[in-house]
Amino acid sequence: MSKGSTELPPRAGARQPAKAKKQKPRKKRSVWKTIFVLLFAVLILVALALAYLVFKADEAVDQIAAPSDNEVVIPAGESVKEKAVALLLMGIDSRSHGGGLNTDVMMVAVFNPNSKSATIVTIPRDSNIDVDGYRARKANSFYADFYMNALNKKDLDKEAAYADAKQEVRNVMSRLFNIDIKYSAVINFQGFADVVDALGGVEVDVDMRMKYRDTADGTNIDLMPGVQVLSGEKALDFVRYRKSNNGKNMSSDFERNARQSQVIGALTDKMKSLDGVTKIGSVMEAVGKNLTMDMPSKEIKNMIAEYMSMGRNDITFIPLEGKWKSPYVYLDDAKLDEARAALQAKMAE
Repeated sequence: MSKGSTELPPRAGARQPAKAKKQKPRKKRSVWKTIFVLLFAVLILVALALAYLVFKADEAVDQIAAPSDNEVVIPAGESVKEKAVALLLMGIDSRSHGGGLNTDVMMVAVFNPNSKSATIVTIPRDSNIDVDGYRARKANSFYADFYMNALNKKDLDKEAAYADAKQEVRNVMSRLFNIDIKYSAVINFQGFADVVDALGGVEVDVDMRMKYRDTADGTNIDLMPGVQVLSGEKALDFVRYRKSNNGKNMSSDFERNARQSQVIGALTDKMKSLDGVTKIGSVMEAVGKNLTMDMPSKEIKNMIAEYMSMGRNDITFIPLEGKWKSPYVYLDDAKLDEARAALQAKMAE
């Protein structure tokens, strides 16, 4: 393998790409943003399914879908309702204390209509990605780099530069996993909090005292243990917590995974409830503001119809692993091979 640079136009008022500052504590915390982006990715499917069935939310789907896709013709047998599809999911932190186009979260997901199931591989943001045809670099910098290259070297307008960047990142990840990644989606982390708030909060059992503050990025986690209903921002804190400022109450991978499952279950159950259905309009507004895809709207609707019955037990999450050697995470070859095999197997089911 050899060397390697990113998504949809930001919403109005989004910040432009900026050189990432070296803030080691923030880098470590960013790894765990994979957790709540996974939650949001699952949340999106459920929210869109309910909206489409209850309100026929064509407007919301069109807002999320690729622009000017009315002329797109999907060949027979190639639709997502007939054939497995691979998607690239990228998460950008554009909350009030975030900004830029570095993708703090990257995932590759394969959905198969025959088994009504999915496999999702998460890629650490600091992974050293080196594939044929591209300069090696951190996984989280590809999108921003490709975007700037398209603006400066290809002389494209912003919208075309975003489209070009997404295509290039898909090419990189397709080569990394040896599969054809057909579509991509960019998710704003604020959407997770917005959806939770739209549903009136989420009930969870906080497993330990969580208190951590970082004035650099505005993080202020302060949760007491016990069963409670959390707001969107508090739910975000719950799934991203690693440790306290004094180094106590450390959070293991197992504990974070348990929180992930707990929140996924609580949110999906709530959205399928009568109370959740009555709030679907607000949920759709939150999703529409924070998610964009380059998939045609007709295919998004096909995907909704095909996978609306898929539950959390039908989704396999595979986190890539590796060793940290500043400034990169060097991926474990055996684990990478396992992830490749899992994605390829899901494509072939």
